[in-house]
Amino acid sequence: QLVETGGGVVQAGGSLRLSCASSERMFASFGMGWFRQVQGKEREFVATISWHGKQTEYADFAKGRFTISRDNDRNLVYLQMNSLKPEDTAVYYCAEGERPYMATLEDEYDYWGQGTQVTVSS
Repeated sequence: QLVETGGGVVQAGGSLRLSCASSERMFASFGMGWFRQVQGKEREFVATISWHGKQTEYADFAKGRFTISRDNDRNLVYLQMNSLKPEDTAVYYCAEGERPYMATLEDEYDYWGQGTQVTVSS
């Protein structure tokens, strides 16, 4: 089970840190990812991190503004979001990969959280 927290309303230029808690016993064995979905649009990739946290990959819109990280001792994955823009408004989802590596495609993930709303006001 994956549970995201940390969403909310923030002004443009502000920051939020999303957290995702996993109940998976083998959490440290799997790559993790963040996706987002704007209302009326398809869900899109945001960021991914490998099982050991040493490799990360970002969508172009996230590069330089978002940072994904993980704490395997606490079964947590984070998404630090800085310099937020109104177009970042979306429901953000945490996902657990089916393998230890990074993954950018939805069908490479086995489990998904319920999502957390992020709203950036202009």
